Amino acid sequence: MVLQRFAIPAAKLLRSRSHIVPGQLLVTEHFFQVPLDYANPSSGAITLFGRSATKHETPIVPPDEPPAPKPWLVFLEGGPGFGNREPQDHPLTRTAVSHGYQVLYLDHRGVGLSTPVSKEMLARLPGSDGPGAVDVQANYLKLMRQDNTVRDCESVRKLLTDGLPEHKARWSIFGQSYGGFVSISYLSLHPEGLREVFLTGGLAPVGKTADQVYEATFRKTIERNALYYKKFPEDVEALRQIATYIETEGGRQGVPLPGGGFLTVPRLLTIGIALGFHGGFDQIHSILLHLKTSLDQLGFLTRASLTPLESFTSFDTNIIYAVLQEALYCDGPGNASNWSAQRVGQSLAQFPWLSKDNDSITSSVAPDQPILFSGEMVFPLHFETYPELIPLRAVAEKLASTNDWPALYDIDQLRKNKVPVYAASFIHDMYVDYGLAKDTADLIPGVKTFETNVMYHNALRAKAEEVIQHLFSLRDDVLD
Repeated sequence: MVLQRFAIPAAKLLRSRSHIVPGQLLVTEHFFQVPLDYANPSSGAITLFGRSATKHETPIVPPDEPPAPKPWLVFLEGGPGFGNREPQDHPLTRTAVSHGYQVLYLDHRGVGLSTPVSKEMLARLPGSDGPGAVDVQANYLKLMRQDNTVRDCESVRKLLTDGLPEHKARWSIFGQSYGGFVSISYLSLHPEGLREVFLTGGLAPVGKTADQVYEATFRKTIERNALYYKKFPEDVEALRQIATYIETEGGRQGVPLPGGGFLTVPRLLTIGIALGFHGGFDQIHSILLHLKTSLDQLGFLTRASLTPLESFTSFDTNIIYAVLQEALYCDGPGNASNWSAQRVGQSLAQFPWLSKDNDSITSSVAPDQPILFSGEMVFPLHFETYPELIPLRAVAEKLASTNDWPALYDIDQLRKNKVPVYAASFIHDMYVDYGLAKDTADLIPGVKTFETNVMYHNALRAKAEEVIQHLFSLRDDVLD
């Protein structure tokens, strides 16, 4: 499969401003301009936003010459759809700065402060007020995947390292989850720009179809459900009680939520996305406990019990997370997703609630059996229950049926990789399947992997110090 390669111009710096934050950090806010479409640079531009951080130093004696620039480490956030935290709040910053890097937290195109995509923004695109609106919006969103994020990074790199010799102009990248997918695409497209790669839960399923990905992640989700109900057996009945109320009061449309949209039983079951996080079991249990307590004490669901569900998954504020979730697995022409998660889930007896013809979820599951939650999957139901996504249902359908996607990875290039890669891989990862991740690690020469069965997908946040220490040990230490 041939990856499309284009000439990458240096980004244009629109503005930047620095300030000092407690802890001896100098933080700079950057706004860059890059092409919207690298295949057609004259078609328009978008703005990228990033924050850089380095140690703030006050030398006792001013140096005779300005110090040499420190090497860059770029952090690539997960998602897709999420911007970065401020550097002083990120667990990577202190370690990276102490190792001599300056760190750049660059928001992916379409998210954070990088020309963020929203329902209103798409509606204002030229041509979105006519009969071709769906095509216009879908074509714009198709430019928001990891291949173009790589090109954005290269464009920014060329600006920030201008004038440096080639060996000093390379930079390091650190990809978390989807950020790892971007990193593997980077190794495929522009390895010449990379010095080293760090990954946490980000060994993308190279060469695998969306169906293969969801077959694997559904298996792990079933395992996590079993462990959840082992910890909270009382929630078997609690969930059934809540589901019965929703079906009785709201029918197929569901119960209206305070901020818009609807709570259906299927939407409630998608909070299982948290099953794969540290602390996720308790987070789900807390949601169910509040809902059940409201029913037990008052006979209805209060606003206080419903409100946490509106932001449990941030599809309304980060729509790319929903709209492009399956597109990340469409690697080249002929790979339409066709709502892969929905199709795979419907083939599994454990998820009868995904059936289109199922009017009653509670009656479709035996009374003595638990109703299972889903994991990190996006279904058509999301575009029926989230207020920001409802107007985008036709666009989502268009993207699901698209089969002319550009390639994301170059397997031949990956097989001859020479860039060092240091990866943390989690055996019980519910989002990036360990088996598929291992296949990718075996594919790419130079990958050193720290594997563990005592951490989950969000370990970079939950157990940051330990994860980062292991990764830098892979780079700096020896086995013998």
